[in-house]
Amino acid sequence: MNSGPLLQPGLTLAAAGLMNFEQLHRDESSVLPHGVNWFQNSVQRLLPESNELLLDNGQAISYDFLVLALGIELRYDYIEGLSSGTESVLISPSISSIYFPEGAKKTLEELNKFPSGGVALFTYPAYPIKCAGAPLKICFLAEEIFRRRGIRSNSFVRFCTSNSRVFGVPKYAESLERVIKERGIEPYLQHNLVKVDAERRHAVFEVLNEKGKGTGERRTLEYSFLHIGPPCSPAKALIEHAQKQNANALQLTDPQGWVKVDPRTLQSPAFPNVFAIGDCANTPNAKTAAAVSSQLKALAKNLKNVMDNKAPIAEYDGYASCPLVVDRRHVVLAEFSPNGPMETFPYDQSRPTMFAYLMKRYVMPPLYWMFLLKGYWEGPATLRKIFGIFARKSNAK
Repeated sequence: MNSGPLLQPGLTLAAAGLMNFEQLHRDESSVLPHGVNWFQNSVQRLLPESNELLLDNGQAISYDFLVLALGIELRYDYIEGLSSGTESVLISPSISSIYFPEGAKKTLEELNKFPSGGVALFTYPAYPIKCAGAPLKICFLAEEIFRRRGIRSNSFVRFCTSNSRVFGVPKYAESLERVIKERGIEPYLQHNLVKVDAERRHAVFEVLNEKGKGTGERRTLEYSFLHIGPPCSPAKALIEHAQKQNANALQLTDPQGWVKVDPRTLQSPAFPNVFAIGDCANTPNAKTAAAVSSQLKALAKNLKNVMDNKAPIAEYDGYASCPLVVDRRHVVLAEFSPNGPMETFPYDQSRPTMFAYLMKRYVMPPLYWMFLLKGYWEGPATLRKIFGIFARKSNAK
């Protein structure tokens, strides 16, 4: 059970000392709409055939319509040497991760005591991950902290990613790779972290080929500080459901446990009264908060239609966004779908700008608390259309 909403995009900034951790969390009761019946228990089992949920206290709940928003689980335990998950990260010296609050706090501590002449490693996994830009963001911010502390010139900063490029959208990858080169950050491509020896401070990587498959080669890198971008998985209840599904029965999830939905309507093909939104769905978009805002528009309309015995006709366009912080004053405002960039503003958003940083730092947090959580923010599609009109008029002159 989640204790309350967390402004997860702010963890990167807080881990670099650019936001206060107290700004990132609110109590669940303070943001729930009036009239909502709040069950303070986790879902243990899903029974879509009978329209029921079984909670971890043994209580069964029936439903007419179901929206699954179970998020994603951090799986540090997939890495040998970190079998206790987040606890292993917290107790291991010189290891941290910004993907949970305690880990982000430890990151700030580690960056401020990083030794001159040390080696800092930042990893990106060969698994699904939420906020795919976060490992690179904290790498950039850490490098800046080392420069501000006067220890950068004789220290080493290495970004180790399982992918063949540092970001999945080529337009933004090119810009980010220029920043990496300018800042003297060493990229280790097609390197997937598989083992950590915290006592010896060794990180072991499986070397992958261009298709993301293991080559059989392993490489060990020493570190003074290790930041881990965690492997992620569906929620436990979804994984267990996938394991128990009869192959000949209607399928709520795919074999891995991601909820199977139409990527446009977000409706389950097997169970028309079930929808999924956010990280738990098997849609092809990047798993970001911005994606949820755009999915919300389609979900709300389609759920109402199904309740009214109408067809779901609203479509999610695959939009996602990742404001990539390159330093404490500049951001690459990446906006994209599986088909490529979907930029809102009339400038080249692959360029790092202060405008995008100000958006990230001062506009997006209140947008989250005051509008997204209350269902008022449905993504920037309307803004994109408005700015698109001005851009076309400007180009016509």
